[in-house]
Amino acid sequence: MALKIYTKQGDLGTTSLIGGRRVLKNDIQVNIYGNLDELNSHIGLLLAYLPQSNKTEHLRDLLQRVQKNIFTIGSFYSFDFLSEQEFFLNVLECDEIENLEKFIDQTQTLLPPLKDFIMPGGCVAAAQAHVARCICRRAERLAVEGEFSQAIDIHKRNLAYLNRLSDFLFVAARYLNLIEEKQ
Repeated sequence: MALKIYTKQGDLGTTSLIGGRRVLKNDIQVNIYGNLDELNSHIGLLLAYLPQSNKTEHLRDLLQRVQKNIFTIGSFYSFDFLSEQEFFLNVLECDEIENLEKFIDQTQTLLPPLKDFIMPGGCVAAAQAHVARCICRRAERLAVEGEFSQAIDIHKRNLAYLNRLSDFLFVAARYLNLIEEKQ
């Protein structure tokens, strides 16, 4: 018999953090990892809209890596820091922030200088990158709200990554409009 997808344990508005503690589904941690899940889904949609081109190969590879990183960050925010149980916690590597910065710096040299605010839109992939950027900013704001003093170094790295990721998505949107000649 196949495993059932539903457990009925959340029917009254609670869910479990990694470690077993039950919290309300509107708990700050659930909000954070829920927004990260939404962000990851929107990046998946961006990947689906990404033009098949040698001009987008590096961006596609980087976006797939971003999805894995978002899972790593989400697992951090789903961990019960009050639990005394020992759990292996995946941690985002420092070079992941640098990977985003390299793309931003290299791509900026191809783009015309910014003179005005950029209106979200253009080609479908660029518009989707802007949606992902907004969700990333929301997840970052929620993460700032949370108190994660027990793992502050990991939390700071996650915040830096989310901040850089929104910049990356902005530049990716501009790049996609450039190559699709929609600017």
